[in-house]
Amino acid sequence: MAYDAKSNSRNDFFIGGEWVAPASDRRFQLINAATEEVIGSVPEGVEADVDRAVAAARYAFEKSSWATATPAERAATMGRFAEALQKRSGEIARAVSMQNGMPLALSETFEGAFPIGLLAYYADLAANMQLEEKRPSQMGRETIVSRTPIGVVAAIVPWNFPVVLAMSKIAPALAAGCTLVIKPSPGTVLDSYLLADAAAEAGIPAGVINWVAADRAVGAYLVSHPGIDKVAFTGSTAAGRAIAKVCGELLRPVTLELGGKSAAIILDDANLDIVMQGLPMASLMNNGQTCFSCTRILAPVSRYKETVDAIAAMASSLKVGDPLDHATQVGPMASSAHRERVESYIVKGKSEAKLVAGGGRPKGLDRGWFVQPTVFSDVENSYAIAREEIFGPVLAVIPYKDEAEAIRIANESVYGLGGSVWSTDDGRARKVAAGVQTGTIGINGYVPAIGSPFGGIKASGLGRELGPEALSGYQQLKATYVMG
Repeated sequence: MAYDAKSNSRNDFFIGGEWVAPASDRRFQLINAATEEVIGSVPEGVEADVDRAVAAARYAFEKSSWATATPAERAATMGRFAEALQKRSGEIARAVSMQNGMPLALSETFEGAFPIGLLAYYADLAANMQLEEKRPSQMGRETIVSRTPIGVVAAIVPWNFPVVLAMSKIAPALAAGCTLVIKPSPGTVLDSYLLADAAAEAGIPAGVINWVAADRAVGAYLVSHPGIDKVAFTGSTAAGRAIAKVCGELLRPVTLELGGKSAAIILDDANLDIVMQGLPMASLMNNGQTCFSCTRILAPVSRYKETVDAIAAMASSLKVGDPLDHATQVGPMASSAHRERVESYIVKGKSEAKLVAGGGRPKGLDRGWFVQPTVFSDVENSYAIAREEIFGPVLAVIPYKDEAEAIRIANESVYGLGGSVWSTDDGRARKVAAGVQTGTIGINGYVPAIGSPFGGIKASGLGRELGPEALSGYQQLKATYVMG
């Protein structure tokens, strides 16, 4: 078995319910984001590994009892999977934080606990699922509408929230009766071994879930593989467009959860003390490496200086440091290349706007890919730092005159994933929120809810994850017309 709690290196893939040797000797090095030290290595998948994983998933879908099991039987297995994950939740959280720099206090909630809640939620949906529904028919006696699993799913998962974003695909797919091939990002792989170990302990049938870590080229091979029936992808908009093009040509169902440049609209009646308590989660979660982060802060002209000062003070007060320290609020970027990208945007920001907080590397942290929480004021919505997804702890504060202008600025974006409105008047905030073109939005805060659809519009993606809406995306609908 590949899993070893005392080692950060692995030698196998989880395919067909077994730990199997890779088809090549290629390996990914794993690097601690806070120390820049090599902490281990894992196999790098090639096309032959994908072929084997897809074949295992296809066999499990067509030949095992998983797709034909009753919803209650699948729910029971998912419950055991949740229990097995619970045993490993602390280790999963630490593995993620060590690899991508997520503060441990956050990873314990989102990577350790949230996936368990997802499994429990979809197990409950499965247990109460109706696979057939009778509807009246105008041309015959009745119509029987049936729901069946869509088939073999290719799930491609990014590095920023690797466990919860994997489980947002795994849980509804399992509830529907699908099988999966999961490609984790090379940046966060250790957690996938822990998930595979939990799946094996739970007794999930062989081949129902398979894990193969690989690069983008092999991921593209998986997307176009003839044995795949649906693709579920979370990642950049550029990669999402490429996947959509392939799936469009193949007429293959696809769910795309992509980038964002969400707006936090602070109304003129907002209590800034409350705003500053919630803004770190809404705008700087996971060191700013979150797709729905509200990194455009829209502040009223009448309170602009006051708001800018409060945001600058908040950002400067956040504790930056070791992600494995529970007191840390902002950890490092996930890689050296990503820090360089974030810093290039800070350079652009300094040429466009006014730097009021951060803008450099934290003092005393000479190792690790750290960036200070950074705030720019006097920002116009046309500036690069307001228009492009930076994916780091960089906030742009944009002034507006009235609610209509705030809504217009919020909507002047190619993205539409998240957002928030801050006000002491709930009705007023809801009215403003209704005008924002986005897939999700929060009032006086922002945290996705397991039972509600999550996803974006425009360049932020297609389809929805979470809620019952995600489950329907893993099912085929069939209408049987009963004529006499």
